[in-house]
Amino acid sequence: MQTARVGGWAGVLAPTLTLGAILLGTLLSPTFTWTESALSNLGAVGAATAWLFNGGLLLGSLVAVPFLVAFFRASEQLLQRIGVVLLSLALVGLFLVGVFPMGTTYHFPAALSFYLFTTVALWIHGSGSVLAGAPRTGLVSIWLGITNIMTWLVWIAQGPLTRGGLAVPEFIGACVFASWMVLASRRLLA
Repeated sequence: MQTARVGGWAGVLAPTLTLGAILLGTLLSPTFTWTESALSNLGAVGAATAWLFNGGLLLGSLVAVPFLVAFFRASEQLLQRIGVVLLSLALVGLFLVGVFPMGTTYHFPAALSFYLFTTVALWIHGSGSVLAGAPRTGLVSIWLGITNIMTWLVWIAQGPLTRGGLAVPEFIGACVFASWMVLASRRLLA
């Protein structure tokens, strides 16, 4: 029971720390713009906000570990457990974005892994929730995963001359992940 409560609060705190660091970084950065930048510009090598952005990703990822443990233990169905493992891989990707900031060799694969694992994890965990008898919870997860992928597809469809920077679809994806974690944490705190 104690593990579930600690995990539940970690699932609320982790995305709050990460999104807070991102938003604060956008306010403090002298060069960031929502229309021309990527969120990773905030953490790029030599950026004034690198410590804040990268530190927020690292801290948020580490704080999420008790959430993942508790959520795995609370999973009732195999697909839910697989979804939690994939969510763990998404958080490893997020952590690695903080370790390998923009301008380093492994930044792009780390960032891509976060968004891809997030989407697939939400679909699989959501499907497991539907099979476990929680269709509303499952469908919310599935639709959040669809929202993430659709955001990127709309951004790509805009074409290279009009789509601008990556910050908006990245931030929507981060909000999707954060929203899901907070909603999932409610189950652990109940």
